[in-house]
Order: sequence, then structure tokens, then C-alpha cells
Amino acid sequence: MIQKLGLAPQKIAPRASSEFAVAVLGGLSQRHKSLPCKYFYDARGSELFEEITRLPEYYLTRAETAVLEAHAVEMAAGVPEGAVVVEFGSGSSRKTEILLGALPRPRAYVPIDVSEDALCGAKLRLRSLFPALAVHPIAADFAHGATLPSDFEAEPKLGFFPGSTIGNFSPPEAIALLRAMRAVLAPGGRLIIGADLKKDPRTLIRAYDDRAGITAAFNLNLLARINRELEGTLDLDAFRHEAIYDPREGRMEMRLRVKKTHAASVLGREFQFLSGEAIHTENSYKFSIPQFQELARLGGWKPRRLWCDAQNLFSVHELV
Repeated sequence: MIQKLGLAPQKIAPRASSEFAVAVLGGLSQRHKSLPCKYFYDARGSELFEEITRLPEYYLTRAETAVLEAHAVEMAAGVPEGAVVVEFGSGSSRKTEILLGALPRPRAYVPIDVSEDALCGAKLRLRSLFPALAVHPIAADFAHGATLPSDFEAEPKLGFFPGSTIGNFSPPEAIALLRAMRAVLAPGGRLIIGADLKKDPRTLIRAYDDRAGITAAFNLNLLARINRELEGTLDLDAFRHEAIYDPREGRMEMRLRVKKTHAASVLGREFQFLSGEAIHTENSYKFSIPQFQELARLGGWKPRRLWCDAQNLFSVHELV
């Protein structure tokens, strides 16, 4: 059974009061249009993201997986038997298998994710791999906080936040998120967290604008989701995927650039899209190691151990 925390199901009735509808209507009404990246992950979006992680240009998953495979035993050192593993934004939970396999008889695994499809698939797979492990999925937006089952309140907890998802948040948002995670994992919790490192912008742009066009399809699927769920009339052919690096902000930005002036509606409300304007869909901040460690301190954590891949593309941090 999946615990739900105020989430609309994947297929929702077209109600202007739904969280998704409010975000879309508000974002498209701004002078500089934007849509929250968390809405990428409907069933189709989750499938496309899994394809992205296997692309030759997308180094992040390979680099982080290599770090986990090489150092999971070190990461598990000091975690007591019977610990509860809490993963924020768990997705497919593929990387989690590596960490769980290194831990000394964890009591439970609590994945928190907005995608019920991903949670169900991960629960079935992990139960087959770890029959003695209790799996308690929570369908929720982890950025808004989550309440763990009361049975786990006093248990030692290990948080897991891989994938450099922390980079999707602005620095003030990231600090607030780290503080919220600290509260969930208290008392005395630890957090294993991935952070993508600064590098040649050409490498970054290739990772977010692949030759096969999978990332473009992933970005455009957000508009397709609006059409499916919110009675949208958006013409996907009138937009193109765009990925740029902003050196001042130290982040990759994904946008949907309007190719031709046109109008479209969402839930009966009409919007004008002017040729050349863009809908901002995602930020992905990149860090130096000192930058990330300072961010962690501001979030109420003490940086402890650090691991990187052989090419220093990606970092995994232990925070206590």
C-alpha cells in the first residue's frame, strides 16, 4: 500500500483548483513564463527520464553509480542494524539497491516520490531483491515535507538524496529543503546526497540536449501532460527544446522556446505565446565542493565524508 500525502493521482479531472492546474495557470500568466520541473514526472515523463539516464551524453547517472558501487560499504559504515532508509524523490530506486545491499540489515525503506507508478514498480522490485526489508512508499512532494510512519520516529535514520536533484532548487530553496530533511531524519540522522560538479559548459550542454532528442521529448512532454490533464490546446510543434548554461548563476537552464506566435488555452483560459519567448522549465545548479559544503552548513548539516568518481564529474557527500 502507498501512503498518500495530499497528492492528486496521475490522471486527474480537469479542475482549476488542482495543484498542477494552479501551477500551470500561474506560471503561464507570468511575464516570464515558467513551469515547475516537478511536473515532468507523470508516467510518460518518468519513462523518458529513465531513457535519459542511459544516454551516452548523460554522465550524471553513470558517474554517481560508479561512486556508489565503489564506496557503498564506506557509506554504510557506522549505520546501525535496523536503520530506516528514507529516500527523497526516489524515482525508480535503482541506485538505492546499491546502498541497501551494503547496509547491515536495515529495518525499512521509505521512498518518497510524486510518481505512484515509480513507487509501485520500485516496491515490487525491492521486495524481490530484499525479502526481509519492509518497504513503505509515500506518494508526496518531498519538497513540501513528509511525515514518516510513527513506528519509525525513534529509529536511526539514513537519508538518501541522489541524482543531484538538490540542483533543481535555488540556493535559498535548497537551504530550506536541507533543513526540512534534517527535521524528517531527526534525531541524529545522516544524509547521503549527490551533487553535480562544475565542469566544461560544453559537457553540460551535451548532457541536457542529447543528439537523440530524448531530453527534448522529456521537456515537451510537460506540454503534452497539460493537454492530457488540463484540457490544453498547446501545439507541441510550435515549441522547441533549449538548454543553456548560465555562468553567472552556475546552472543549466532548460526552456521551451516559442517558434511562432500563436494562442492556446488551458482549462478554457487563453494564453498568447510570442515568437522567440520562452517557458522556463528547469534549473540545474552545479557546485564546487566548497560551495556545496557551505550550502549544507547553512542547511543545518555538518559535512563529513566525500566521494567523487575518477573523472571528478560528480560528488556524493555524507552529512551529519
